Amino acid sequence: MRRVAETALLLGSFNPGKLREMRQLLEGMSYRVLGPADVGVGEPPDETGRSFIENAVLKARYYAGQSGLLAVADDSGLSVGALGGGPGLYSSRFGGEGASDDDRNRLLLERLRGVAPERRGARFTSAVAVARDDRLLFQAEENVEGLIAQEPRGGNGFGYDPVFFYPPFGKTFGELSRGEKDRVSHRGKSFARLREFLGILPAPL
Repeated sequence: MRRVAETALLLGSFNPGKLREMRQLLEGMSYRVLGPADVGVGEPPDETGRSFIENAVLKARYYAGQSGLLAVADDSGLSVGALGGGPGLYSSRFGGEGASDDDRNRLLLERLRGVAPERRGARFTSAVAVARDDRLLFQAEENVEGLIAQEPRGGNGFGYDPVFFYPPFGKTFGELSRGEKDRVSHRGKSFARLREFLGILPAPL
């Protein structure tokens, strides 16, 4: 059954880098993709979940409830073994309120100063959820394994990308092209599953 008109799809994020990447990963789909500012949602919800998937679900439900639209939310983060799994759920708040991506990367590298390469293992996680009204329609979680580099490399992507080294390509995520990153990244994989779901989701009556 073909969609005869575009359905609005709200991406629940106030992070400019994440919002840009989410839009890119949904390019070519027959949805009118909107951000919170487009529909007058002024602030994000409190992220009180105990896992990435719990936070993704609560955010999707929040944005769907605030807007009355089909809403997609992503909760993601970087977990480093040598830091006991941190920053993990607190990746976006690592370094405190107001810290920039560069600030967080510097702090991460400081915390890992002197840590041997074989102990610098890290995992990126992306959990994604879809809700309409208060109904959860879809959820998925994907990971990618890598290492924390000794210094930032590359100017692509955002967040921790310049310090996340991906051994199969011999580059950090900050050095990957968009196409390379989309194929292997945590969010690229979770959004591939999301695209499959959205492609078969019937339009609301």
